[in-house]
Amino acid sequence: MSVRLGLLAILNQGPCYGYQLRREFDRRTGSAWPMNIGQVYTTLDRLVRDRYASRMESDGDGQVTYAITDQGRSEVDTWLSSPVVREGASRDELVMKLAIAVTLPGVDIARVIQAQRTATLQLLQSLTRVKNSTTDPTSADELAWLLTIDAMIFAAEGEVRWLDHSEARLVRAVAEGGVEPLPLSGSKVRRGRPVKAAANE
Repeated sequence: MSVRLGLLAILNQGPCYGYQLRREFDRRTGSAWPMNIGQVYTTLDRLVRDRYASRMESDGDGQVTYAITDQGRSEVDTWLSSPVVREGASRDELVMKLAIAVTLPGVDIARVIQAQRTATLQLLQSLTRVKNSTTDPTSADELAWLLTIDAMIFAAEGEVRWLDHSEARLVRAVAEGGVEPLPLSGSKVRRGRPVKAAANE
């Protein structure tokens, strides 16, 4: 998610200092995407640099407060009114892991899939228990947390379906003659470390 725009949207509600902004972000997202304070201040510095926010005078406690600018408000309005565009495949570690594993010799892909399915089902059960322990939302922060939990549950369910589909595809491939490991390419790569540099090590 865009942490930068999320923080900026909260600033649109009123000026905040760094720790306050982190607390508000956690409260509104159910702490699903925890941030360290260094990340918050780095993001604030970039927002100031890009003129989406301004640094105000410090208060009596030495806290520096940040406020949104008109340009920042326009950016938030655009973000909230525009769909999230997902271009191409995201760099998902699980997808990358399976894609590479099927090309390697000696890897039990079925075992890899089963291990992941077990872990994902355990996560799904845990998320479902958390959701069931929550009453109907009576406040905005409870509703925000339930929306986050729902998204995580749907993502886990989708992952289990994808793993089942991948396993079925693997079974079909084996039944049709198996999948040969992918050998290293013998073609020479133009880019790489110079021979002299490697020899001097």
